[in-house]
Amino acid sequence: MNKFFSEEDFSLDIGMGEEWLYGDMNFTLVLYRVDKLKTKTDDVYGETISDGIKFLPPVEFKGFVQIMAPENKYLGNSKVEQMEPGNLKVGVFQKHLDELEIDIQYGDYIGYYETESRVRYYTVNNDGRVVSDNKHTYAGTKPFYRTIMASPVGPNEFRGI
Repeated sequence: MNKFFSEEDFSLDIGMGEEWLYGDMNFTLVLYRVDKLKTKTDDVYGETISDGIKFLPPVEFKGFVQIMAPENKYLGNSKVEQMEPGNLKVGVFQKHLDELEIDIQYGDYIGYYETESRVRYYTVNNDGRVVSDNKHTYAGTKPFYRTIMASPVGPNEFRGI
């Protein structure tokens, strides 16, 4: 990679992307990481016991936010329609996660301020760990960002800490 695209070039491109994302776009999200050591699970299936999820302190981070279009779905086999809110898609620089010393994992929760007074919460269903494709790398060799996918949760599942 250094023959035609040096580390300085890579850092310059990342720096310009960060300037655009953090300055112009300025999307702020809150990560609620599940504390897997303190979370209580049952002995048979390893499922979380009611009110057994414990969290690490919340952390604000920046990312490029896209709210996908909502879907109209039928409830089970009935003809009752239900409008589901759209999924959350977040592009985040790996360097930013490293600087904050955080890692977004499957099952964590993300809070996104839709307005100044309304927060919608999502649960991570794809933590974007596979970064070996050309979309997430420079020249197929150096990963630089992750795409996180998350599904909306109802107020009975999570309401923030």
